[in-house]
Amino acid sequence: MMTGAKRKRSTVWRKIQAVRFEDIKAWCMRRLPILKWVPVYNWKENLVPDTVSGMMLAIQQVTQGLAFAVLSSVHPVFGLYGSFFPVIIYAIFGMGRHVATGTFALTSLISANAVERLVPSVTTNFTANNNSGILGLSEFEMQRIGVAAAVSFLGGIIQVAMFVLQLGSATFLLTEPVISAMTTGAATHVVTSQVKYLLGMKIPYISGPLAFFHIYAYVFENIRSVQLEALLLSLLSIVVLVLVKELNEKFHRNIKVVVPIDLLLIIATSLACYYADMEYVYRIEVVGNIPKGLPSPKAPSMSVLPEVVTEAFGVALVGYVASLALAQASAKKFKYTVDDNQEFLAHGLSNVIPSFFFCIPSAAAMGRTALLYSTGAKTQVACLISCVVILVVIYTIGPLLYWLPMCVLASIIVVGLKGMLMQFRDLKKYWNVDKIDWSIWVSTYVFTICFAANVGLLYGVVCTIAIVIFRFPRAKTLNLKNMKEVEYKYKAEDNCESLKQVKIVSVNSPLVFLNARKFHADLLKIIQKDGMNSQCEQNTLLCSFSNGSCHGELVQPCHSERHVLILDCSGLNFFDYTGVSVLLQIYMDCKNRYIDVLLTHCKGKYQLTCSCDCSIAGSLIKAMQYGGNLDSENPVFFESISSAIDAIQIHRNYSKFSEQSEV
Repeated sequence: MMTGAKRKRSTVWRKIQAVRFEDIKAWCMRRLPILKWVPVYNWKENLVPDTVSGMMLAIQQVTQGLAFAVLSSVHPVFGLYGSFFPVIIYAIFGMGRHVATGTFALTSLISANAVERLVPSVTTNFTANNNSGILGLSEFEMQRIGVAAAVSFLGGIIQVAMFVLQLGSATFLLTEPVISAMTTGAATHVVTSQVKYLLGMKIPYISGPLAFFHIYAYVFENIRSVQLEALLLSLLSIVVLVLVKELNEKFHRNIKVVVPIDLLLIIATSLACYYADMEYVYRIEVVGNIPKGLPSPKAPSMSVLPEVVTEAFGVALVGYVASLALAQASAKKFKYTVDDNQEFLAHGLSNVIPSFFFCIPSAAAMGRTALLYSTGAKTQVACLISCVVILVVIYTIGPLLYWLPMCVLASIIVVGLKGMLMQFRDLKKYWNVDKIDWSIWVSTYVFTICFAANVGLLYGVVCTIAIVIFRFPRAKTLNLKNMKEVEYKYKAEDNCESLKQVKIVSVNSPLVFLNARKFHADLLKIIQKDGMNSQCEQNTLLCSFSNGSCHGELVQPCHSERHVLILDCSGLNFFDYTGVSVLLQIYMDCKNRYIDVLLTHCKGKYQLTCSCDCSIAGSLIKAMQYGGNLDSENPVFFESISSAIDAIQIHRNYSKFSEQSEV
C-alpha cells in the first residue's frame, strides 16, 4: 500500500515538473482573453469610439441598475454596484467584445422570488433614511440584499462548475426558438412586474404558478386605486422614450450621435419632482436615498444557500443562455469566435466575486449590447470606461437621484425591453420555415408565462429533444440512383471545363440543430483543406454527409478557375430553422469567398413520401428564399447534379464568348 501511494505521488510530482512556462502562458492566454486583445489594442483608431460608447453605456447602466435592483426587491443602490463589479470581471475573462454585462431583468426577476419568500416585504418605500445598518441602510434592506447576493453567489458557483465539467458543448440543445420564446416570456413577466409603478398602485407581491394572471386580476379588481398622476407621467415618459429612440435609429447614420434620452428624462423628471414636491403633494413614489461610495467586501450568508438552490439554478441557466446568445450574435456579426465553456467561467466569476460586494445576479442584456453596436464600440474598453463613469455616479451624483419618480424608472425598463418583446415577429418566420419550431416557440412562451423563465427553458429543451428523437428514426434517406452515371459521364468527356473547381457534397441526413454546427464545420474544412483557393491543381470532390460527418473521395483534377460548390439535397429528409440558417450562412460565407453555391434536387422531382404527403424539396426552397436574401444573378436551385453542371458549362462558355467579343 505504501509503495503504491509513493508511486502515485511520484507520478503527480513528475507531471508537475513537466509543466513548462510555455504551458502556463498558453493556459493564461486561453483563460484570460484580456491578455490577448489588450497588447494589440489600437489606441489611435479604437479609443475614441470606445470612449463615446462607454459614456453612452454608463447612462443606460445607471438607469437599468436602479430599475433592476428594484425589480429584484432590493434597494436601488445595489443596482449601481451590480453595474460596476461584474463588468470589470467579464472584461477580464469574457470573450464577447461587444457584450455588455451587468444587471439583467430576467435574473433580477428570478432572484426576487427568493428575496420575497425569505424576507417578506414590510414596506416598498425606499425613501426612509435609516442609518441603523451598513451604508446607512436599514437592517431589513441588508437582509434582502443578503439573499440576493446569496443567489448570485450560488448561481455563479453553478456556472463555474459547468465550466469545469465542460458543459458548454451542450449548448446546442438551446435552439433559437426556445431562447427566443423564453426571453420573450420573461420580458412579459418583467413588464407585468412594473405595472404597479406605472399605475401608482400598491400591489402585494404575487408569485407561483399563474401569478401572471393573478396580478392582472388584482389590477382590474382594484382599478379605482390607480393613481392618475403616476399614470399620466408614465404614459408621457413612454411616448417620449419610444419617439426619441426611434428617431435615433432612423437618423443615426446622419447625425452619428445618439441622444441620451434616458439621462435627459431622468434629469427633467427629477427636477420637476423636486420643485413641484410631487412626493408629498401628489404622493408620487420616488427612488429615495442613494448612499455614497462603495461597500466593504463581505461574504454572502452561507446559511441561506440551501434555501435558494432553485433560484440559483434559474439564474445560472437563464443568465448564461441569454448572455451566450448575445455573445454568439456579436461574434458572428464582427467575425470572431467565442468559446462556450469560457463564457461559463466568465459569467460564473462575474456572479461569484461581485456577490461579496452586495451585487444582485448579473448577465448580458440585449439593449446594452445593441447600444454598443449602434455607437460603434470596438472592444471591452467601452465597458471599462462605463465603469469609470458609474464610479463617479456612485461617489458624487448618486444622492441627486433621490427625487427620481419610480414610474419613470418603470417606463425606462418597459421601453428597454422593446427588443425582447419584438421577438413576437419571429413567429411568422418560424411558421414559414418549420411549423414544429413554431409550435415549440408558442408552447415554450406559454409555459414561461404560466410558470417561470427557468421552467419555460427546461420545457423547451425537453420538448425539442423529444421531437428530434421522434423524427430521427422515421427519417428515410433517398439513395441517389444515377450518381455513378453522372460521375462517369463527365469523367469520360475530353473537355473537363464543366468539372473545373467543382465540389459536390451529398447531404444524406436530416439537417437540424443537433448536427447543423458540425455540418457547417465539416463543410468549411472541405473548402479549406481541398483547396478552394488559388492553387494550380484542384479536384472535384464527391462527399457524402451522414449523421453529421463528411467523407471525401477524389474524382478528377482540373486547373484553377471559378469555384463552385454543389450541395446535393436529395437525402435531406427534414430540417428545422437552425438547419436552414446554417445553409444560408454557408451560402453567404461562400459568396464572400467568391464561391458559387448550387443546390440540386430542389425542384420537387425527388420527394419524401410520408404520412403528411409533403414535399421536402419544395419547402426547402421556400424556407431558404424566405429566410435569407439569395441575391444571385444566376440560378441557385436545380433538379439534378447533371443540370447544375450543364448550367456551369453554359455560363462559362457564355463568359468566354463575352470576353472574346470584348476583345
